[in-house]
Amino acid sequence: MVRVLVAGAIAAGLLGASVCGGAIAQTAPAKTTAATEKSPAAKSKRPMSAGQKAFLEREKKCSAEWKEAKAAGKNKGTTWPKFLSACNKRLKAGG
Repeated sequence: MVRVLVAGAIAAGLLGASVCGGAIAQTAPAKTTAATEKSPAAKSKRPMSAGQKAFLEREKKCSAEWKEAKAAGKNKGTTWPKFLSACNKRLKAGG
């Protein structure tokens, strides 16, 4: 008699777990969709300002200079952020 009760309890537990698991699996995509719609990436970006565009152009020029100096072995001990800062100041003052 005890075996029958234990087997019944185990079966009921497994049956309940599979029912709950199915319900959770069905609601998960709805939550994911709602979260995707509210994400910051879904918003449209603001246009870049004139200063941002100018910095981007200077950064591209500095990147080309960095690659040339790196190939020639001239920038030993200099990191990219330090090189960019100095290059940006130089280009900003000269242009």
